[in-house]
Amino acid sequence: MEKQEILEVIEGLRDGSIESYHVAKEDFMTLRAELIKCEDFQSFRGNAQVGGAVIFTYEPGWTK
Repeated sequence: MEKQEILEVIEGLRDGSIESYHVAKEDFMTLRAELIKCEDFQSFRGNAQVGGAVIFTYEPGWTK
């Protein structure tokens, strides 16, 4: 997974053009490294799946 693709996914989740995004186990740490740089990173929710994959959604305020 390339950095540009990750940034497009993050922006897509944020603006609602992508409802959810499935991240394979091998791509998780790469995506996470970019995600934690975002000011609103706590609005991204990761739901772990069997086998190590994660499904990310954008849900502002879900941690409060």
